[in-house]
Amino acid sequence: MSGPLWTIGAVADAMRAARSGTLPEIATGLSIDSRTIAPGEAYFAIKGDVHDGHDFVEAALKNGGGVAVIDEQHRDRFSGDLPLLIVPDVLAGLVDLARASRARLQAKIIAVTGSVGKTSTKEALRCVLQDQGETHASAASFNNHWGVPLSLARCPASAKFAIFEIGMNHAGEIEPLVKMVRPHIAIVTTVEPVHLEFFSGIEAIADAKAEIFTGVEPDGTAILNIDNSQFARLRDKAKAAGISRIVSFGAADKADARLIDVALQPADSAVHADILGQHVAYKIGVPGRHIAVNSLAVLAAASLAGADLALSALALTRFKPASGRGVRQILEVESGTATLIDESYNANPASMAAALNVLGQAELGARGRRIAVLGDMLELGAAGGELHRGLGKAIEVNRIDAVFCCGPLMRYLWEALPSAKKGGYADTSAALEPQVISAIGPGDAIMVKGSLGSRMKLIVTALEKRFPSKAPLDDLTV
Repeated sequence: MSGPLWTIGAVADAMRAARSGTLPEIATGLSIDSRTIAPGEAYFAIKGDVHDGHDFVEAALKNGGGVAVIDEQHRDRFSGDLPLLIVPDVLAGLVDLARASRARLQAKIIAVTGSVGKTSTKEALRCVLQDQGETHASAASFNNHWGVPLSLARCPASAKFAIFEIGMNHAGEIEPLVKMVRPHIAIVTTVEPVHLEFFSGIEAIADAKAEIFTGVEPDGTAILNIDNSQFARLRDKAKAAGISRIVSFGAADKADARLIDVALQPADSAVHADILGQHVAYKIGVPGRHIAVNSLAVLAAASLAGADLALSALALTRFKPASGRGVRQILEVESGTATLIDESYNANPASMAAALNVLGQAELGARGRRIAVLGDMLELGAAGGELHRGLGKAIEVNRIDAVFCCGPLMRYLWEALPSAKKGGYADTSAALEPQVISAIGPGDAIMVKGSLGSRMKLIVTALEKRFPSKAPLDDLTV
């Protein structure tokens, strides 16, 4: 990024904000967290589900923030000499700034949604594009009503490529966000039975994902998974939204970005593909067929955005999983080592099956076992019990030796497991933790996964503390 992110004058004008105190000339960045704010950043006092950002304005400024954006209702709480921008509503002000950011961009913009693989696809796009021009991408999983405008407002005017993740768990949430981002390319990774608590069925989920097409720029492109059951429905929705170019990806013979072959290894995948008529062979630094399939969409999008295809494919060798999404660690256990696969960030039936497939490919020691540690998958509605029980097939196919379960929904799976595969059960992850720790032995591969509400990260942290590792496994392999 060349130059400051924003001048304070431009920020104030975009939000039509009143000014108070002695204001700096520039904002080096934007923050909503007083604990991590960097020097010179503008702090937005957003009201969240748990905390009101106005309670942390003074801490943010004390920690180096250059200016705070507050609402009119809280103005009297603060000294008149503090550097403040005052708006009727802070989140609405951030949205206004995001729209101003979009108006000044010359970048090729890619938006990513889907039931599974949004964040990994966004990060893979960042990986392949960052060497070919200034690239901006959403941080972490900033894909909701505040994460998208914050990510867009953070985009430097000088960016050549910009990638935004857009999520939802209710109908109507994607449309206002994508109309703010106005992408040139929209990717839908897949549509799967997630958030069923809020939808009548998978077709309704597809319709909600299809909202992404409403914001695509004229002459833009939709990239869709041809192997998915909802492909035709999404294609028709894209056409109805006025998108004339639809690019398909997947293993089907008719795919525009086609998977010809994939060799799945314990720590990576080797892929041969046809991307928009060009044959490419490349290695991805993350294992899993689902990752290989989504890499087709990544390379198609990069090529359509003007990036060099060969360089993009080569860059995927460096791609590594994000925290809680497949990161591997070496655990130093008694008489040897074990491998921990951290999939604790979140879970739904499709991502759970994919993670079990990865565990099935994991390399074991001489007497090692494949151990799955699973917490509840949430927001599945009335189908929850059956969808949990249905994981038994993936456990059998992938030769999982022992399964540890926690939570009331995972009890459906636990009761359906053959006795030989039952490792342990508890109501909560905290209660399951000692059972898992006592079961780990040399040569084992352990995969931990569940929805955020299942708190499976507690077990990952406990394993890391009990069996300290020297380095991530990815750093030890070539």
